[in-house]
Amino acid sequence: MSSLLIEASTHLAATVPQPVSNAPGELSTKVDKVLGIVAWAGTAAGVLGVLITGAMMAVSLKRGESSEHMSRLGMVLGGCVLVSTAGPLVGFVFN
Repeated sequence: MSSLLIEASTHLAATVPQPVSNAPGELSTKVDKVLGIVAWAGTAAGVLGVLITGAMMAVSLKRGESSEHMSRLGMVLGGCVLVSTAGPLVGFVFN
């Protein structure tokens, strides 16, 4: 059964077309620049989110309130991971 799957996958993978990138050089450099700016802004937003969440946690602790800041911190850190891995994942898939 596994040899049949391996044989089928080699035949199916052999017929997948591999498109050639023919985008103009000027367009590629402009798109790379915009994506770099967006990645930088996403990283800055993540750092700012961690700082704001930490400040909110400190204020709540000072007041003696209990709040669910850990879930906010988890969402912020999840967003940071998403932003930081988006570029390499896209590069891996499309190159």
